[in-house]
Amino acid sequence: QVQVAESGGGLVQAGASLRISCVASGRTFTNYGMGWFRQAPGKERQFVASVNWSGERTKISDSVKGRFTISRDDAKNTVYLQMNNLKPEDTAVYICAQAKTNQALDVENLYAYWGQGTQVTVSS
Repeated sequence: QVQVAESGGGLVQAGASLRISCVASGRTFTNYGMGWFRQAPGKERQFVASVNWSGERTKISDSVKGRFTISRDDAKNTVYLQMNNLKPEDTAVYICAQAKTNQALDVENLYAYWGQGTQVTVSS
């Protein structure tokens, strides 16, 4: 059974940094790309960042480019989202997902398994 679980969210002030984590289990972690999405209240879920199986290729949404980075630690079956210079508009539930393939993907229906999400709130 595949499980995806996020952690590390919280309340921070604008301009702060935060790193959130996601552990995936149940399949060989190194065979799959991983991604982060986010959903703000009343808005559609949107792509944030993804990383391929090796960690060598990433995709980053234009809305967070230059501020957010994604990385993976295969020894820990964990993917991270480092968020710097946070803004109030970054407030959302951040959701981790494991892809159907080993690529870095930005399309929701190419992801097989999803976590429940972790809340990130940025105050002004």
